[in-house]
Amino acid sequence: MKQPCYLGLEDARRVLAEMGVNLTMRQMQRAAEQDAQGRRKLPFFVDPIEHKLKIEKDDLLSAYFKRQVEAQRNLRPN
Repeated sequence: MKQPCYLGLEDARRVLAEMGVNLTMRQMQRAAEQDAQGRRKLPFFVDPIEHKLKIEKDDLLSAYFKRQVEAQRNLRPN
């Protein structure tokens, strides 16, 4: 079984940049902020030991690939 790899905001931003998704730190922070219902745009959580926002690398990548598939399905044929 593969060991999970947890990333902080800066590391998550770096992983996305390697995929060609260049975001500012503020954009990453906004994706990690909770909305009025307590939900986040990306599955960040507060690490119980470091008390910093973290995300599992595979969850981050999965979220982006899922949105890409949804976008491709929503294309209108010409």
